[in-house]
Amino acid sequence: MKTAALFTNGRSQAVRIPKELEFEGVAEVEISREGDALVLRPARKSWASFADAPKADADFMQERSDIVEDGRVVL
Repeated sequence: MKTAALFTNGRSQAVRIPKELEFEGVAEVEISREGDALVLRPARKSWASFADAPKADADFMQERSDIVEDGRVVL
């Protein structure tokens, strides 16, 4: 098991995560307490960020035909 030193950053306690345990491509984590352990997880994006996602091209799925299987009720 790896260990890491705690240090003070301003008025907060901080820990430097060892290189081999780093979260690649993650800029923010959620932190929770589970018993005597602190658990870090990559922060989930909110639904608000969905609006910021790249939009589909204007011709996206233009050539797709509607497929209705036999025996299925069309709503």
